[in-house]
Amino acid sequence: MSIILHGVAIGGGIAIGRAHLISRSMDDVAHYLLEDEEVPAELARFDEAIRDTRKELEMLWGSIPENAPAELGAFLSLHIMLLGDVTISREPREIIEKQRCNAEWALKLQCESLVEQFDAIEEDYLRERKNDVLQVVERIFKNLDGDVPQLPAPEDLVDDHILVAHDLSPADMVYFKEDSNFAAFVTDVGGATSHTAILGRSLDLPSVIALHHSRELIREDELIIVDGLQGVVIINPDDLVLAEYRRRLRAWRDARRKLSSIRKSNAKTQDGTAIELLANIELPQDVEDVRKSGAVGVGLFRSEFLFLGRDTLPDEDEQYEAYRHVAETMKGLPVTIRTMDLGADKNPKWLNHAVADNPALGLTGIRLCLAEPLMFRAQLRALLRASVHGKIKVLFPMVNSLPELKQALAQFEYAKQELREEKIAYSEEIEVGAMIEIPSAALVVGSFLKHIDFLSVGTNDLIQYTLAIDRNDDSVSHLYDPIHPAVLKLILHTIKAGIKGGVPVSVCGEMARGDARLTRLLLGMGLRKFSMHPANLLAVKQQVLNTHLDQIAPIAARMLRTEDPDKIADLLQQLNAEPGA
Repeated sequence: MSIILHGVAIGGGIAIGRAHLISRSMDDVAHYLLEDEEVPAELARFDEAIRDTRKELEMLWGSIPENAPAELGAFLSLHIMLLGDVTISREPREIIEKQRCNAEWALKLQCESLVEQFDAIEEDYLRERKNDVLQVVERIFKNLDGDVPQLPAPEDLVDDHILVAHDLSPADMVYFKEDSNFAAFVTDVGGATSHTAILGRSLDLPSVIALHHSRELIREDELIIVDGLQGVVIINPDDLVLAEYRRRLRAWRDARRKLSSIRKSNAKTQDGTAIELLANIELPQDVEDVRKSGAVGVGLFRSEFLFLGRDTLPDEDEQYEAYRHVAETMKGLPVTIRTMDLGADKNPKWLNHAVADNPALGLTGIRLCLAEPLMFRAQLRALLRASVHGKIKVLFPMVNSLPELKQALAQFEYAKQELREEKIAYSEEIEVGAMIEIPSAALVVGSFLKHIDFLSVGTNDLIQYTLAIDRNDDSVSHLYDPIHPAVLKLILHTIKAGIKGGVPVSVCGEMARGDARLTRLLLGMGLRKFSMHPANLLAVKQQVLNTHLDQIAPIAARMLRTEDPDKIADLLQQLNAEPGA
């Protein structure tokens, strides 16, 4: 009997193959008491497991293959750092001493305590860091037990194997390189901002996470289908379903082969209109993927990832080195760096602010930057210093109003004045922009234009705030609609205002990431600059090359005049059925 599971689509594409299960469980942990004279030896055994785990992770970190995602090194470094945290390396020792219990039981108790603390956190990003702690604890536990689970060597597998796990750690992900012979992976846990999700997108493999029960329902070597486009996993498909997905798999592979041939092509529509295609990055290492994708620059560097997963705030010099590296590597191509967009679901442990009842509406984005002027100005100084090494642009997130924008610009001018007084060089031509992510900002965007050099529409949050829908909440995620008439009106208003005021406008959210129907819609709305994950860039370029603006303009105009969702959906289908699509 076939079983269909629904999860979160992370890596695009389709895979058909045999399941390979990784078993990880701390449920069956023995508990026994020690005599007083046995406690020192047990403490030594625990310390040895910590050392062994550190050695394994450091060895894996040092042997990361060249074709592995750049994020692997950063995430493995985080796991190595977690080993030194007192809650993992010291507090289980105290439990051993106080309760005179074996190390495995002490580690289990401490792990359960940490899980309870993480589960009580409201912010998605911090709550998902629980999985990082669990992955480290599991590795310590297996070293105590003398049985660290290993992925099979590539030569032991055939091309159609699909990895099925409760979760995958960065250490496991080292094996996901081009010649690993894994066609896809699925996990029971994970969220949109989990390390598994970030790495899955970087690997560009068909992958689905947050399936909840896949590890229980899928048997070893069972035939499964992974649809990384729709977020679906099919267990034991029948002949009709299998035949259909084999057809889709052939079509997907053919499309990928064709995409590689346009990597060096200029992004122009069929009527000769040039379109700028830029790439989004989260870490400095991602810049290599940008260069390989054929992007004409970095449209969004999410700098907050430099501030997360660490105990201390990065100082000005550390930030400067990160920004300088990206600017130099891009060799004169533009690099747009968003100032730290912390708060809401991204709260580092060093940030001493109380958690708001509704974090998404609290101290976040530019509000937080303005509330912490010294921290904000240190980042602005680092950005200005790095601007002499390339074409850096600065982007302010979550701007709500003109007064807020003016305050941010005042801090920017203050940072310039400080550097002038210290005789530290920076580029006088550095451009500044504002993100349009809040409906109020979209409605008054005209007032921004004479103060900034460019605009960037963050569609993810704009849709969320416009429709009052948490895009990470499974119970309402089906209502998250990028073609809702209210959303389209706000985007169109922003694009038109930018055109009228001579200010370039880009879209850097999920609407720009490679959905063919939305690419053509945005082109029809007047958008001429897209920014997306490097893995999606060629798919967007193909849509640009296949589009004639004169042909899509009338249908797009009709779509934007109607407020009936059903009519919009019908017109969208017509838009993408035009010749050349």
